[in-house]
Amino acid sequence: MNYLLAFLFSGFVCLIAQLIYEKTKLTPGHICSLFVVIGSFLDLFHIYDQLVKIFHAGALIPITSFGHSLMHGAMAATQQYGIFGIAMGMFDLTAAGISAAILFSFLVAIIFKPKS
Repeated sequence: MNYLLAFLFSGFVCLIAQLIYEKTKLTPGHICSLFVVIGSFLDLFHIYDQLVKIFHAGALIPITSFGHSLMHGAMAATQQYGIFGIAMGMFDLTAAGISAAILFSFLVAIIFKPKS
């Protein structure tokens, strides 16, 4: 059942992104940024935590989860450090993912030759 719920949530997020891409003039970068902001707002109102409880890993895989993680870390650090916690905690939960993306991008750039 967990696999089905994960598939349904992730598929729904992809469906919405595809519809936005086809029906508007937004680029994939705009849509990606939009979904990060949507994930942040859903976490701000504690809705994304409920989605994680229902859909488990399916809600933690899409790009909306990155916004959720950014906001979750910022809110946690704000409680401890005040207004300065926003900057301190924002990348606390996402540091491993960002570091991995940078490392793997570098390795792929070394291994493969770009076409242009």
